[in-house]
Amino acid sequence: MRLALFDLDGTLVDRHSAFGDAVAALSRSHGLGPDVEHWLLTELADRASAEDFARVREIFNIDESAGELWRAYVDRMAAAVTCRPAVLGSLARLKAASWSIGVATNGASDIQRAKIRATGLADLIDGIAASGDIDVRKPDPRLFELAAARCGTQISRGDWMIGDNPENDIVGGHKAGLMTVWVRGRPWPESLSVPHHSVDDVTDAIDYLLTHPPE
Repeated sequence: MRLALFDLDGTLVDRHSAFGDAVAALSRSHGLGPDVEHWLLTELADRASAEDFARVREIFNIDESAGELWRAYVDRMAAAVTCRPAVLGSLARLKAASWSIGVATNGASDIQRAKIRATGLADLIDGIAASGDIDVRKPDPRLFELAAARCGTQISRGDWMIGDNPENDIVGGHKAGLMTVWVRGRPWPESLSVPHHSVDDVTDAIDYLLTHPPE
């Protein structure tokens, strides 16, 4: 069985749109006001954790506990995040072709898993490794190795990593011994070695895996 590991945010799901909606909804429902909303949009743009909401509570003197604020944010993100039906369909085809499917993602464990459950991805994924699980972030090869282990296997020749982040997903995948497919969108740094293949959409990456023979 061949292994395909996927990034989550920006590759399988649309975090960007969900993030703005979740922060706006959280701010309104807790009466946080525009200053707090702007702060959240700036501070949490790349990643968020429960510790961030402890700072929010302290800085803005909010009555709710840090845990309550974080849980509200997780719930809002899960409700707002989307995975396109075409992506779910392509993953189902990959699974039907006897591929093992994993996710290697940076982010807090509870919020990343909430997104996966909310979008229907949980039914198609064999194993998930989030950086919050072991306090190791991509591009560290250990996160890819953990994702493979949670799929019941280990990284071997002919396995792949698919993602949109040149350094975290592609360079990290290389270091872990994976072939790589880059989903274009971000600028590609000239200093980095090129991926094995590049596509405009993750569904194109899955099509490539399904037609590309093992090397």
